[in-house]
Amino acid sequence: MRLTPLLALLLASGALATEAPAACTDFYQYVNGRWIEQTELPAHRSRIGSFDELRLRNETVLVEALGKLSEDKANTPGLKHAARLWASGMDEAAIERAGLSALKPLLDAIAGLTQREQLPGVLAQLARAQIAAPLAIGVRPDPMDTRRTTLFISQSGLSLPDREDYTRTGESAERLRSAAQVYRAALLQAANGSAPSPERLTALAQFEQRLAAASTARVQLRDPRANYHPQLLASLKVRAPGFDWAALMAGLQLPERAPARFVVGQPDFLAAVAKEAQTEDLAVWRDYLRVRLLDGFATALPKRVADANFAYVGMAQRGLKAPPPRTEQLIDTIGGRVGAQPLGMLLGEVFVQAAFPAEAAKRSKQLVADIKEAMRERVRGLPWMSEPTKAKALAKLDAMSLKIGAPERWPDYTGLSTRRDDLAGNLLRGAQWQAAQRFEELGRPTERGRWWMSPYVVNAYAGGLNEIGFPAGILQPPFFSADADDATNFGGIGMVIGHEIIHHFDDRGRQFDAVGNLSDWWSPEDAAAYKERAAKAAKLYSGFEALPGQFVNGELTLGENISDLGGIQIAYSGLQRALARSKPAPRADGLTPSQAFFVNQALIWRSKYRQEFLVQMLRTDSHSPPPFRVKAPMAHFPAFATAFNCKPGDGMVAEPRLTVW
Repeated sequence: MRLTPLLALLLASGALATEAPAACTDFYQYVNGRWIEQTELPAHRSRIGSFDELRLRNETVLVEALGKLSEDKANTPGLKHAARLWASGMDEAAIERAGLSALKPLLDAIAGLTQREQLPGVLAQLARAQIAAPLAIGVRPDPMDTRRTTLFISQSGLSLPDREDYTRTGESAERLRSAAQVYRAALLQAANGSAPSPERLTALAQFEQRLAAASTARVQLRDPRANYHPQLLASLKVRAPGFDWAALMAGLQLPERAPARFVVGQPDFLAAVAKEAQTEDLAVWRDYLRVRLLDGFATALPKRVADANFAYVGMAQRGLKAPPPRTEQLIDTIGGRVGAQPLGMLLGEVFVQAAFPAEAAKRSKQLVADIKEAMRERVRGLPWMSEPTKAKALAKLDAMSLKIGAPERWPDYTGLSTRRDDLAGNLLRGAQWQAAQRFEELGRPTERGRWWMSPYVVNAYAGGLNEIGFPAGILQPPFFSADADDATNFGGIGMVIGHEIIHHFDDRGRQFDAVGNLSDWWSPEDAAAYKERAAKAAKLYSGFEALPGQFVNGELTLGENISDLGGIQIAYSGLQRALARSKPAPRADGLTPSQAFFVNQALIWRSKYRQEFLVQMLRTDSHSPPPFRVKAPMAHFPAFATAFNCKPGDGMVAEPRLTVW
């Protein structure tokens, strides 16, 4: 490839890789190769990259704001709770003094489980604290009629990351199972004051293995129809006999207006739980429930428990060599991976007040408008889709709602109690408060304005109500800047926007209509044509070898891959619309707008992983590893080849090219 002089300057400066393959051979390495070679993973990181670097910058802002936050001067209930919650998390001496006292009522309920008829009530008590043991019980919009909410009961409650980990062979699998057993032992010793016998640990592991065997595999969990089973109590008693489901429902303390109908995700799993309720020794049940409870709050408990959690989750699963800084651990404890924990929105309110300018939301909305229009043009031009189905696809696109930056109003924290010296208690009360709120929503219209991701998070989402959300946390460089040119912004946040729009039309999202209902709006012929293209995408990605002998799971990652393949194309078309409105000034780096678009996409995906973390990602993550999120979408997009003058036969020119949308 012939480089422009200023592209050569980028290479010389190290912005692009000098020893890596040329742009038309491997664009991911071309842009990121030098960074990958020169970057060392810190001992307390399992991964580092653009997402992580921005997350750490955001967390620096968040920690500084939390450190300055005064409960007395906070001007909203949320900020007052945030001040107390953060103080409780930073007071490690108070955490040690408290021990397990916050969990004592639940531990006592478990210890009192001496008769089988008590089990439903104990499980309900744990469910009200959002402990999935072994059932995940929650409230969300009914996929068949999103105007209303419904109670969902689904499989959960395994210690190992995936059901296959209970039976996988090989040294790494044995190490993981051994680490899980050590972790269970540490939690039981913390709960009981004495080390459990090997026999108890073996019985507990075997119990979990039976639950894993009854669990539905991750790929099958992606099928919304296969995981939607409306039930009444009478029908569930027939489907999963031997367990007092009425007692479980009574223990949840649902409002009287709650519909009698609810939804079960995986009936076979519930049947297996019912069988275990009849046959398994209650001593094993007690041990299992203690482990699930303490695991749920482990990072908020005294050092002996938190250290055991780090040894298992941080070291055995993710390959970490040292724990992250205390502030980073605390943010993760409060908010979780995507800020969706019960009190995660408190952190979002602090972050938005400190770091989100209104101009960012305004300009981002214009990007969304351009990319939605590009998607509209793409749908209209599809040669394989009939006009009636196109009309319904366009109606869905038009109805798609946008959530950007932060919620219009923050949650009402009435009834929530927080203290400056009780981290575990704060989190427990937060979980109970949120669960009670959600249960109260049964029988009421769906609240469509709710956010499912806290604004401080570096991520985005395509929600189940035909909505797309872009938190303030990701509306920062390198993804977005109000001062950056269109090529940079469309190559960063524009790709994310396009990706989330396509999610509503991926192999799973396409099954939902304009209001988010699970409804088949496709003609049989169009559905068949789509499935043919989706199958090709699954096959394509399944051929990518991420580690020697370990390949991407093209079925598990299909939705994300379809969204990458289509997202890049509508983001690029959105850029062309923006460029047509105003001629951009020449860039200092000499890149054309098209080249800059692709370079910034490759930059945002740059990452370096620990092998343990990558191995787990290949088994459990619905996203492909970053190199394939660059190479595959670009190699299958003619505009990339044009931008860099790539020729047939080059590594970045796929033959034949695959398009789904």
